[in-house]
This record gives sequence, C-alpha cells and structure tokens, in this order.
Amino acid sequence: MDARESPNAALGYLRNQEPCARACDNRTMALRTADRDFMASLARGLSVILAFSAEGPRMTAAQLGVKTGLSRWAVRRCLLTLTRLRYVASDDGRSFFLLPGLLAIADAYASSSPLVLAAQPFLDRVSDAVGESCSLATPEGDDIVYVARSVGSRIISTRLNPGSRWPAYCTSSGLVFLANRPERDLDAYAARVKLIPYTERTLSSRLRLRDVLKTIRKDDYAVADRTTRLPIRSIAVPVRSAAGEVFAGIDVIVRAGRVSRQEMKSLYLPHLRAAARDIGALLPPS
Repeated sequence: MDARESPNAALGYLRNQEPCARACDNRTMALRTADRDFMASLARGLSVILAFSAEGPRMTAAQLGVKTGLSRWAVRRCLLTLTRLRYVASDDGRSFFLLPGLLAIADAYASSSPLVLAAQPFLDRVSDAVGESCSLATPEGDDIVYVARSVGSRIISTRLNPGSRWPAYCTSSGLVFLANRPERDLDAYAARVKLIPYTERTLSSRLRLRDVLKTIRKDDYAVADRTTRLPIRSIAVPVRSAAGEVFAGIDVIVRAGRVSRQEMKSLYLPHLRAAARDIGALLPPS
C-alpha cells in the first residue's frame, strides 16, 4: 500500500489542537454578538466536533461542556443530533467519539480547493525526492493551517495532518508568510499576538521575532526547530502567486536530531523552491 496520505486522510480538519479550539471559540463569540444571521446552533455543533482531540478521543457531555464553554444541555442536544447523522457515536451512553463519516466534510474541502488540487502532485514530487513528509500550509488569521500533505518513505508521527493549526510564529511555513507581510501588518500583528513559549526554542520575544523575520525575508526560507510541542524540525519556502503575493508556505518536516539544519538547507531547499514556483505558476493572480 502506498504510504502517501491524501489531504482528506485524517480527522485533522475536524479534530482540535489547542490553537484551533481557541481560534474557533473566539470567532464564535465575536460572530454571535455581531451578526444577526449567525446560526448559533450550527456553531455549537461545530464547537463540539472540534473539541475532540488525540488527548480526548472519547468525551462525556460534561467534559465537552467544560472544553467548549457550552451548557451540558446544549452539548447533549448537539451530540444527539450528530449521533443521528452518524458523525458521532457512543457505546456506553455516556462517552462519545467521532465517526469516519466526518471525513466527508474534509473531503468536500480537499476535492473542491483549487490550491490543494494544484499543490498535491508537487508535494508528492518533493516527498518522493527527499523521502520525507512535505506539507502545504495557508494563513488563517494569526495562525497557519495545514491544508495538504504528502508522506515520504520515512513516516513520522507529527500530528501535522491537514487541518492542524498552529500560531504562525511557531512554524516554518507561518514564518515565511509573516516575513513577507507589509511592515504595517507586522506592527499590528506584533501588537496583538500573544507569543506563547511552547518550548524553550519558541520565539517568545517580539524583538527577536522581528529580527528573525528580517533574516527570513532576506534568505527567502525559514527553519523552525522544535518550536512546538512536537519534536520536529521543518524548513519552508513561500508560495507566491503570479502577482508576487505570498499566499502559502510549503515545508519539509523531519524528526529533530536526525537531519541537521545545514543538511535541510542543502538537501531540501532546491526541491521546495522548485515546487513552490510550479504551484504558484498554476494559480491565477490574486
């Protein structure tokens, strides 16, 4: 069996990392109060789905209520609806878990996204050439979201499947996007972002972040070395539209310690740059 994953091969689109849950909760609260057409019941259902994670694959209504901020009654109604739709199930009437039917939602995005469809063959090409995982990520707010991935011959468990979300300053793809933003956008970003130190290597100083972004802008690539809770190292380059706007990042991810930063630059950077150029050439100017 080919080890390569298609973009819809994981529940990552729907399963929560902490940054994903936080962003979803913030958007839900803002829209609930600002938009009269906002459908709160749909938002509650999505919040319940997104509350499941690798750390909590089975959860009770009470646990989901704590994680989502919803009442137990509201969570229970969401769970009963999702159970009837065969998106959620329970084998003891108390704890619930997600079902594979949710992958249809992920597939709806993957099969209708021009970017994912255009990028996947080039991710596969890089992965085949270097024997490592290769991913494509796009910005969403102050975060970066992985939207496609190809797995090489050395399969590592990174949990950076399509749908995984991390703050942009934590990832190589996020850093190349930030480095190419106008100065006024970076000033606003630096003023509002909370730089959480996930590890001792995370960029947690605004001054240090700006210095790193200047170097990335000059070099046109970024390396993130164990900056999240995952023991990984990645190198990324920006993907530009025909108009020159950076709209995504493409990266190679390896287990930290197995490949040095210099080796990543010499072995992976040429393949990443070629793939980024070819992906960008396929998409119309934004």
